Amino acid sequence: MTRVKRGNVARKRRKKILKLARGYRGAHSGLFRTSKQQVLKALRYSYVGRKNKKREFRRLWICRINAASHLNRLRYSTFMYLLKNAKVGLNRKMLAQMAVLDPGSFQYVIRQIL
Repeated sequence: MTRVKRGNVARKRRKKILKLARGYRGAHSGLFRTSKQQVLKALRYSYVGRKNKKREFRRLWICRINAASHLNRLRYSTFMYLLKNAKVGLNRKMLAQMAVLDPGSFQYVIRQIL
């Protein structure tokens, strides 16, 4: 059998993992086996984190819209129901931005749907 040199492929594979592990503490950034475990765990966490981020922002937007609608003597659920019936195409993110940055326009929207 002829000799197969794998040094190049193996080194590239290890360097890829170690590059991802840069900045980790202790052996987690320098040793290949522990780095590999930590990188896999970090990638799992980042995947879950991307899903949680969407959840958290939606909760934040709902809280802001609720607070702004309460100032105008409307509950959040009633406000959203009226928006849907009036066929207003604003999403929660835009409504929350309006409530925080421009309360006057938010009140205008409420006056339009009532």
